[in-house]
Amino acid sequence: MPPSCGPVRLIGVDGHAGSGKTTFAGRLAAALGDAPVLHLDDIATHEELFGWTRRLLGQVVEPLSRGETACYVPYDWSARAFGPVRELPPAPVILLEGVGAGRRALRPYLARLLWMELARDEAWTRGRRRDGEAQSAFWAEWVAAERQHFVEDPSKPFADLLVRQCSEGYEVFSGPTETAGPDQPLTHGDGSSAMC
Repeated sequence: MPPSCGPVRLIGVDGHAGSGKTTFAGRLAAALGDAPVLHLDDIATHEELFGWTRRLLGQVVEPLSRGETACYVPYDWSARAFGPVRELPPAPVILLEGVGAGRRALRPYLARLLWMELARDEAWTRGRRRDGEAQSAFWAEWVAAERQHFVEDPSKPFADLLVRQCSEGYEVFSGPTETAGPDQPLTHGDGSSAMC
């Protein structure tokens, strides 16, 4: 793939909360020689569950597009405050992982958009189970916000690849925007040669 954001091939990993984006992005990053992963949970806040586009563009995307090191301020969800600055230097591949990674404002900078193929209600059930009872009030707010986000700015119709978690590894299928190539299975047990 040619670079999509300055010298960087920016890969978006999107899907519903609880769909396995973080785990998949971590495994993909490892298979790509420890590519950096930027988690959108570090960009979103309690007050801006989806209103963080301008901050992400200014702190991360625009510097990377100029070949410069990005400096962003991650949000601490426990302290409900921004933490110390983190640097993200340009790399051949950087993964952008989280709900909204394939939003309209980011798609021009993405080399590929991957969508975690898991039904919304199943993903939310997994997410609630993962986060526990202590986060039930947050989840009620989150579900409404995510539902509204994808109504206004859907990602899946623009995905290059759909990723489905299996009992062993992942299956990767052509997405709605992909027009050529067979479906390709991907298993993390087979090493990086299994990557599509």
